[in-house]
Amino acid sequence: MSERNEGRDMIAAGEGRCPSCGKERPDLATPCPHCGAAPLGPMEPGRTSAEQAAADARRGMWDAVMQVRASDIEPYVGLRYLSKLFRLMAVILIVLLIAEVVTGLLSEGAVAIPTLIGEISRLIVLGSLLWAMGDLAVLLIDIGHDVRATRILLGRQAVHHVEAHHGGTPPAPPAAEKRPKTP
Repeated sequence: MSERNEGRDMIAAGEGRCPSCGKERPDLATPCPHCGAAPLGPMEPGRTSAEQAAADARRGMWDAVMQVRASDIEPYVGLRYLSKLFRLMAVILIVLLIAEVVTGLLSEGAVAIPTLIGEISRLIVLGSLLWAMGDLAVLLIDIGHDVRATRILLGRQAVHHVEAHHGGTPPAPPAAEKRPKTP
């Protein structure tokens, strides 16, 4: 079968239609009631329709566990504002630096240069630190997203593990060890 025909058949099967006649075909694992086309087999090879239905029922049981909670996708509004605040303060310091240099040169002339160099270096360092703190706030936001994604992934892996190795029921918690009391 050509790749094009295979793709067309896959689309038809995905829409619940018979690839041969194009009419509605709810169960692709049985022959088509309209044209008698051969069954396409169970959804997972090696499983009968009954096994497939049982697997779908188990999967439905775990759907609630595998859902992403609303708290997992909340934005970090406070950190975003903090980042913008630090960057705004850095920009204000640079504007004040320019104003101080202009004022010092206009009022004192070349005599103010040694004093201005000290002030310039101090304000540039302070502005750079504020800008870096804004970048750190953005980094904290990225770390938070990574932690959330990891928590979701680990939860889904745990559900897969329980489903695959424990027959769909959660394992019993380990018995707590009783230690003798020491005086």
